[in-house]
Amino acid sequence: MAATAPAMAPVQKPRFKPLGLRNSSTWLRLWIGGLVVALGVGAFSALIVLTNGLGVTNLTDELPWGLWITVDLSSIALGAGAFTLSAAVYLFGFKRYEAIARAAVFIGLLGYSSAMLALFIDIGRFDRFYHPLIYWNVHSVLWEITMCVVLYSTVLMIELVPIIIESTPLRRYGLLRSLSHFLHRLMPAVATLGMGLSLLHQSSLGATYGILTARPVWYSPSAPVLFILSAIAAGAAITLLVTLIASRLLQRDMVPEDILTGVAKFVGFACLAYLYLKMWSWAATNYYSRVPEQQLGAEVLAEFTPYNFTFWFGEVVFGALVPAIFLLWGRLRANRNVAMLACLMIIAGLVINRWNMTLSGFVIPLDWSPGVRDVFPVNHYEPALVEWGVSIGIVAYSWLAFTLGLRYLNIYPHAKSAESSGAASGAD
Repeated sequence: MAATAPAMAPVQKPRFKPLGLRNSSTWLRLWIGGLVVALGVGAFSALIVLTNGLGVTNLTDELPWGLWITVDLSSIALGAGAFTLSAAVYLFGFKRYEAIARAAVFIGLLGYSSAMLALFIDIGRFDRFYHPLIYWNVHSVLWEITMCVVLYSTVLMIELVPIIIESTPLRRYGLLRSLSHFLHRLMPAVATLGMGLSLLHQSSLGATYGILTARPVWYSPSAPVLFILSAIAAGAAITLLVTLIASRLLQRDMVPEDILTGVAKFVGFACLAYLYLKMWSWAATNYYSRVPEQQLGAEVLAEFTPYNFTFWFGEVVFGALVPAIFLLWGRLRANRNVAMLACLMIIAGLVINRWNMTLSGFVIPLDWSPGVRDVFPVNHYEPALVEWGVSIGIVAYSWLAFTLGLRYLNIYPHAKSAESSGAASGAD
C-alpha cells in the first residue's frame, strides 16, 4: 500500500477493535425471536387497551400521564441524533461524519415512530388521532409539538428514501435512481428544515412543563433548553452505542475510529453543557429563591417519593457527570466497553429525567396546601401490567427494525471488516 500510494498518511490501528461472537447466526436468530415474542406481547397489550379503553391502566384524572408519556418523551429525545449529525454533515460541512449520519437518521425515524405509537395508545380516543392536523389550535404547545413531530417524521422519511433505493433492488430502476440523486442534492435544505423542526418541538416539550405556573414544581424558564441539551447528548449517545454494538457483533468497523472519537467527545461536552444549565436551574429555584409553592412541592416529593435520589444520583451523577468524564478522558474513551457503558448511562439518565418530569408535577394535587393535607392525599402511580406490555412492545419494535435495517440497508456506507482494517494497518 505504501508503494502504490506514498502520499497517503499511515492508517492508524483502530482502538475500537471489533470483537466477534461465536455462532453469531444462532445468537441472531435468538435475538430476533425474542424481539418477535416481545412485539407480540406489546400487540396483545395494545389490543386490550384499544378494546377496553384506558380504564384497564392505572392512569387517572389526577395522574393522566405515566409510563407511556415517559416512553414517548424518551423516544423523541433519543431520535435527536438525526438532526444533530445531519446538521454536522450538510450544514457545517463535516462530510466525514456522513459515515454515521445515515444510522442517526434511521434511529431518529425509529424513535419518532415509537413515540407516535405510544401516543396512539395513550390518547384514549385513538380514532381521533388525526384531529390536530385538521382542527388547529395555534395557542396550544401540544398542538405545535404534534405538527412538528409529523413534519419532522416526514423529513426523516425523505432522508431515508435514498438509502432504501440504494440498498435494495429498487436501484435497478433509472427513475428511482434519479429520484435518489435528486433527494440527495436537496439534503442541505432538508437538513436545515429538519434542524429547525426538531429544535422547535424538543424545546416545546420542555415548555409543556415549564410554562405551567399552576404546578410550581414544573415551572421553569430553563426547561425548554434543558430538554434540547439532554436530547442532543442522548440522541448522539444511542447512535454511538448501537454503532459500537454492531461493530462488535458483526466483526466490522462500522465507521472510522476518528468518527467514533469525535462523536464521543461531542456527547461528553453536551453532557457538561446540560449539567451546567441544570445546576443553575436547580439553584435558581431551590437555593437562591424561596418560592413557597416550589419549596412545599420539593418537601412533598422528598417525603413521599425517591425523587431526590433519582435526581441527584440518577440524572446528575450517573446520567451525566460520570459519562462525561468517561467520554472526555482519552484513555477511558479508547476502551470500547467504557464507551458503551457511558452511552448506556446517558440513555438511562435521560429516561429517569423524563420519568421525574412527568410524575413530579402530578404527585402533588392541585388543591394541596399545608392546611388541607389530609383532605387531598398525595397521588401515587405504578404502571399496570398492560402498560408495561405496550411499552415492551414499542421498544421491541424499534430494536427489531434496527436489526433488520442493519442487515438489509446500507446505513453504514464506510463499514469494513476487522481483518481488512488490520491488514491495511500492517501494510502501512
